[in-house]
Amino acid sequence: MPRDTLTERERKRLDRFEKMQQNRRGRSSPSVMPSKLARTAAFAPRKKNLITDSNFKRVYEFRPHTVVEVSGRELGSQHRDALYALFKLRAKRTEEPNPLYNPNISQVGLKAPKPTLVYYHTITTWREILKASGRSAHVNNLGTVLRTFEEMRKVNFRVYTGTFDQYQAASTRGRLAGPGFSDNLLNEIEWSGVELDSPVRVRYGAWVKEMFEAKTLVSVDSEVYFKLKSDYAKSLWPAIDSQNNYTWIDVDAVAELSGLDYAALTTRQKVKLREETRQAFDDMVAASGLSSWHCEQIGSGRVKSYRYHYVHAAPRQGVLELDAPADPLF
Repeated sequence: MPRDTLTERERKRLDRFEKMQQNRRGRSSPSVMPSKLARTAAFAPRKKNLITDSNFKRVYEFRPHTVVEVSGRELGSQHRDALYALFKLRAKRTEEPNPLYNPNISQVGLKAPKPTLVYYHTITTWREILKASGRSAHVNNLGTVLRTFEEMRKVNFRVYTGTFDQYQAASTRGRLAGPGFSDNLLNEIEWSGVELDSPVRVRYGAWVKEMFEAKTLVSVDSEVYFKLKSDYAKSLWPAIDSQNNYTWIDVDAVAELSGLDYAALTTRQKVKLREETRQAFDDMVAASGLSSWHCEQIGSGRVKSYRYHYVHAAPRQGVLELDAPADPLF
């Protein structure tokens, strides 16, 4: 069918499909998730010494992609692992009749009941969750996984959906930063038993549902992710793997993905971050995510900075060696 005969909605759907086909890397078992969850610093690159105070609140910036405020407690690598395991197992969409909807009553306003309720959830077993996250299938691990889910369920995510410039301008004036969404990532966790093959259902929060409905999704190679040993590598890999046209990342962006402000670090802290970054890139190569990388020093003296160039081990399908490199956005 000629493209000019399609409706605007059909053209947009076709564009999304073509872009998805172009960006495929032949992954066999990817984690498919909202793009803002793949490109966020909301998970600290560590498993221990996390702040568990219920009064905890912090804004994480990864310019120009995401601004997320996390409140309730600090999240770490184990929480990101659990979330990526769920998205590896795929989210399913279901519709249920809304018991509050009455067709005989005029419905007006944002909170007006809709005829149906849409949910996204993952239906699986404890065994499959443990397998997806790289843990051994043993009943002793069930409590650890459940506790991790429950900790995530208590955390509120306030995600700003406007541009980063809007956020900065509003923050400077001390105002609420434009459009956004505030919700839990996980809404409900149900299980019918504590055996490895007992069914488990994890329902996602409204914001995750909206992202799935809007199709603002990306694919991350979960096989590589769960091979990574470095918590810093787990902070970098999703952002690197989900953005196919990027070929380098500056040290400032590396710091942001690690929940740090590079300019505010002491000299010793900067040296430590760069060492962790070198180990993270070596880890991504060892896990077969990248084929190579090198660090470029930019400038000198007080304005000296660093840029990490990398080559993905699984180029996009249809990309030729002679293609000109894309302009990186980091």
